[in-house]
Amino acid sequence: MNLIELLADNNFGDTRAPALAGPTGLVIILLLVAGTIFLIRNMNKRLKRLPESFPPKTGEFQAKAVEPERANGAHAEDEK
Repeated sequence: MNLIELLADNNFGDTRAPALAGPTGLVIILLLVAGTIFLIRNMNKRLKRLPESFPPKTGEFQAKAVEPERANGAHAEDEK
């Protein structure tokens, strides 16, 4: 057998039985569905534990959120 016939031989995935793809895909889909169900249940439990409302931001944290610093580190008030 010469080099061209060796390279032309198809050994890139057609060597398995065709009946294997269906059950493997089903198992993967069922695992994804089960994982999604567990994630949704966990999120619902965590959301139920949250309070109805959070206290409003006050003080220094709110001032920083309203007025961000400039690139050189100076505030807008300092430039006047």
